[in-house]
Amino acid sequence: MEKHYLETTKNVYKQAAETPDVGLCCTTTPIWQLPGLEIPSIMLEMNYGCGSTVNPRDLVNNPKVLYVGVGGGMELLQFAYFNRQPSGVIGVDVVDEMLTASRQNFKEAETLNPWFKSEFIDLKKGDALNLPVEDASIDVAAQNCLFNIFKLDDLKKALEEIYRTLKPHGRLVMSDPICEQHMPEELRHDDRLRALCLSGSIPLQSYIDMITSVGFGTVEIRAKRPYRILDPKHYATDQLIYIESVEVCAIKDPMPADGPCVFTGKTAIYYGNEAFFDDQKGHTLLQNQPIAICDKTAKALLDLERDDIFISESTYFYDGGGCC
Repeated sequence: MEKHYLETTKNVYKQAAETPDVGLCCTTTPIWQLPGLEIPSIMLEMNYGCGSTVNPRDLVNNPKVLYVGVGGGMELLQFAYFNRQPSGVIGVDVVDEMLTASRQNFKEAETLNPWFKSEFIDLKKGDALNLPVEDASIDVAAQNCLFNIFKLDDLKKALEEIYRTLKPHGRLVMSDPICEQHMPEELRHDDRLRALCLSGSIPLQSYIDMITSVGFGTVEIRAKRPYRILDPKHYATDQLIYIESVEVCAIKDPMPADGPCVFTGKTAIYYGNEAFFDDQKGHTLLQNQPIAICDKTAKALLDLERDDIFISESTYFYDGGGCC
């Protein structure tokens, strides 16, 4: 028997497929500006994400890409720009009307982009809890503003499914709303608000813990931005609730013996008298050269209680090149 809140979600996005609703659930996804890439206007109208997911640097060497929750097909088209092979990109959606709309949108995309063929994208009927994708077959998986809709047990199942499909060192890149405040139960159990990417938001640390609990050994917090306000005038809350949008990359690296490497935008700077500092654990800090470090390394360096190493607070922005 289908879970009631997921049925509500399907109905919301069935309607959104049939009648495009600009900014349906959230701020819209940034549009890539790439040479020779033209996005059909209908795809822009059906752009229902809450932030960026995959970065072009994730798409080198013709990766096999999986996108869960196809929307109007815009992100699938962007991914296909980097993998111009039949079925190089797989799109999975549970809503028949969304799949139909995407197929139509790809036909229009063909007229605007001479390089593009609809066959580059393999659309499949399915859902995030039971992906119609083979084990260890995907290099890069992505979802945008989908997983926050799931309740916790289903969220773990969705993460496990993505993990199953990824090759070793493959990456899951995603964007979801998060909220550090208590979400009133009336809002959390409102199926429509959950479908609209609002009341399912959980704290960032809880989100990271869910990701690492299924086996991802490296997690990068690439960005965190203001997103929405739930106020007492319009929602069942006695205080303003501030929701942010977080962009995360989870990498299927082996889990280190001392726990996952989680990058939240911390930096170390060694300013001692020597040319460098070696912590004897694989980390070398050059004099006055900032280095991005994971939270685990930050704690280990702080525990040394040295007076010549500076550790920044989390910026919740990480752009690679870190210590691990």
